[in-house]
Amino acid sequence: MALVKYGGGIIQMSGSIAGNTFARNRYGNYVRAKTKPVNPSSTRQQKARSYVAELVERWYSILDNAQREAWKNYADAVAMKNKLGETVKLSGFNHYIRSNTWQLDLDRTPTDDGPVIQTLPDQDGSITISLSEATQDVTLNFNDQLEWCSEDNALLVILQGRPQNVTRNFFAGPYRGRSAKAGAAGVPIVSPQDYASIWVVAEGQKFWVKFRIRRADGRLSQPFTASCTAGA
Repeated sequence: MALVKYGGGIIQMSGSIAGNTFARNRYGNYVRAKTKPVNPSSTRQQKARSYVAELVERWYSILDNAQREAWKNYADAVAMKNKLGETVKLSGFNHYIRSNTWQLDLDRTPTDDGPVIQTLPDQDGSITISLSEATQDVTLNFNDQLEWCSEDNALLVILQGRPQNVTRNFFAGPYRGRSAKAGAAGVPIVSPQDYASIWVVAEGQKFWVKFRIRRADGRLSQPFTASCTAGA
């Protein structure tokens, strides 16, 4: 589905109509031919659908009215951004699915109680990454004073894009694989931290990593990214 913003004509458009996909990057708006995935029923897609189906069933069968109302109250208080950068409000159901899909994907128990703190978690605008071809380890430098670092069951969720030519200046995805770093109250996580690269990256290639911070109470931040060029 495409989102269209009207003014004295169409001034912004995002999504697909018929055979065309409309989007925007750092150089402005563009349109390209819509492409269909080679395998629309890949293993990852099947898993994602199963997670959503499980959470939908859980929302209606496991959660009680008070829990659903708490998610609704959270959704009413939290502003999100759509593809056009406009402020929108999701439903409590949407937030429950959005947050807990990551829990299932990381083999963790869903959070059924709605958040009491009615704000999104902070992003980490300071995060940087580096990688050595020799080790294939990505090193994260991050702000270890953020609250998630000293909170049990809080996570820094990590997705990584395929390596690109060094001339590439932006990357919109897709991001694949998944990893995470967990906070801890007893011994807070500290920067820097390493993780094994999700893709094999060669020296001179550029790659992007997408992050989200998930707090123990179920709140999930907006995504944020970092990129670097791989060293020897």
